[in-house]
Amino acid sequence: MKKLILILFVIFLAGTLSAQEKTSPVGVDEKYGQTVPLNLTLFDEYGKPVKLSDLTNGKPIALTLVYYRCPGLCSPLLTGLTKTVDIADIMPGKDYELITVSFDPSETYTVASEKKKNYFDLLKRKKLSNEDWRFLTADSATIAKLTDAVGFRYLKKDSDYVHSAVVTLLSPEGKITRYLYGTDFLPLDLKLGIIEASEGKVGTTISKVVSLCYSYDPEGKTYVVNVTRIAGGGIVLLLGIFVVILIVVKKKK
Repeated sequence: MKKLILILFVIFLAGTLSAQEKTSPVGVDEKYGQTVPLNLTLFDEYGKPVKLSDLTNGKPIALTLVYYRCPGLCSPLLTGLTKTVDIADIMPGKDYELITVSFDPSETYTVASEKKKNYFDLLKRKKLSNEDWRFLTADSATIAKLTDAVGFRYLKKDSDYVHSAVVTLLSPEGKITRYLYGTDFLPLDLKLGIIEASEGKVGTTISKVVSLCYSYDPEGKTYVVNVTRIAGGGIVLLLGIFVVILIVVKKKK
């Protein structure tokens, strides 16, 4: 009985939150199995043009989309990723490529270079070379193609952006294999995701349901619990429990 209720809760809550997310301009449209165009030209930390295909080196890719002057979610995302990279037993540049791209076309390579240094300084156990983690920028047309290919939806609010926190894992050919949501990542999750990506295996996402319970507060410039979504999920849960009780009572009679 309890297991059945739990299953119904997960199904109803996931369906409700997914429907709510589709009506929002912000979120991630998961495009498993689809391919990100690796022929896109971006700019490296020195302002030189570089194609994504030149950075893969036949390895899977862990891609993060941020904007470097972000006052809210991007810093926790990159900090959490840095900590995971530092303690994981897989190495950027050797086992996979670590690529961060700004989706703000106004940001230049100098901003990217400064941000890169900040996160390299956070590393305690590993010492990465310049090629092991790339911080890139791009023009608006290239950004639109990349974010659309990944399914990354964001919204500009005044001088800032509302967006999600996600790491997208790609196969060496650019195929989307997994999304890792949030700002903290288990080293094992990253490792297994990279292994799947290297083999071209497509995974599924469960943690996305949790991430949808948070929304951006433009005044506080931070992410807060979305009471409306949780309340909606709770109502759906109660309805599900009520239906189950009716079915069980009817069967007993």
